[in-house]
Amino acid sequence: MEQKRALKQLRELSKEPKLMRLAAEDWVSDFETLISIILSARTRDETTIEIGKNLFKKYPDAEKLAKAKQVDVEKIIRPVNYYRNKSRNIINCAKRLKEDFGGKVPYDIEKLITLPGVGRKTANVFLSENGKDAIGVDTHVSYISQKLGWTKNSNPHKIEADLQNLFPKKYWSKVNSTLVRFGKSHTSRKEKDRLIEEIKTL
Repeated sequence: MEQKRALKQLRELSKEPKLMRLAAEDWVSDFETLISIILSARTRDETTIEIGKNLFKKYPDAEKLAKAKQVDVEKIIRPVNYYRNKSRNIINCAKRLKEDFGGKVPYDIEKLITLPGVGRKTANVFLSENGKDAIGVDTHVSYISQKLGWTKNSNPHKIEADLQNLFPKKYWSKVNSTLVRFGKSHTSRKEKDRLIEEIKTL
């Protein structure tokens, strides 16, 4: 895949109107952004955002969430998938942020992935949301990248490496949000594949 062609395809994908807010977007703090990304796994962004608003009213920072009882957090985030595991993870994540990082979220992927509930995808989405050069590979990124021929791999880590090699660094932070917004805007697999095939010809 030529870089020039891939950039043209990315620009076409980015023409999707911003009709929806993604789970990682528009929070007031790094803490809220990170916790929301953790909660969003396997959960609709619309659900995550509303649950996040309720959660942060009671626990607006790492210090307060670190002291929370799991049963209380479970009651608030119950609508998200895997809410029991996520309740435990976000409380433990808050504890680690408080104990090891002074309550602040580190802007370093190696430190981020040591936090409970934070894998490489979550860390990269957080970093890219904050303007850092990072590519979070989720199901949307994986599917669309393979369909367009940007990667032949199915392993997220290898896809990330392929996309980093394909796109200049200044575009990395745009990849996840662009592909996720496109994927979520076209819920019909048939419609999505048709549009991807059209973009593929560019």
